[in-house]
Amino acid sequence: MIDQPSKYLLTGSILALIIAFSPYLFYLYEVFPDGPVWETSFFTYESKYYESMVAAAWTYLGKIVPLTLLLVWFFSCKHWWYHAILVPISMYTFQLITVFYEDVYLQVNPMDTNQLIYLAPFFIVILSVVYLIRIKIFDRIYGIDLSEIDETDVSVFSPISESDRREVKSFQEEEQYWEPAEEDYYTQL
Repeated sequence: MIDQPSKYLLTGSILALIIAFSPYLFYLYEVFPDGPVWETSFFTYESKYYESMVAAAWTYLGKIVPLTLLLVWFFSCKHWWYHAILVPISMYTFQLITVFYEDVYLQVNPMDTNQLIYLAPFFIVILSVVYLIRIKIFDRIYGIDLSEIDETDVSVFSPISESDRREVKSFQEEEQYWEPAEEDYYTQL
């Protein structure tokens, strides 16, 4: 029992630190060298497109920090619409990959200008999933039977469906249809 709350406390603390230090993560670009090459004992990175590691790091961190905050929001959100957060996550991911590809391979493609064309199928799938979740929630809350929607003939100009209108008409045409007299009706009120 004690292990569970401490797990949530640790996770929440890590997420709070990431959010609190996000401005500092963004300004980390100031520690990079101003030249086109960044050499460490592990690797060497050459910025071919920006020709400055400060500019390249500023661009990368300008994509990574919002992407990180969106991922924290996505994984900690408890609302039904949290799948919609995948849309800006995919946009920032696509931009980050494009910027990295341009800087490393020096192939300037206008991929970033037409990103909506590349991401449109993904957006459509995500928005469809969000809408289906919304329908399921409204079905649970309001008790709407989704199978009845296909069976009813709905008229745009009438507040009552055709199937209901036929049912009322058949009920009124029955021989045993009885309508109380006005005075009986008022006495029962």
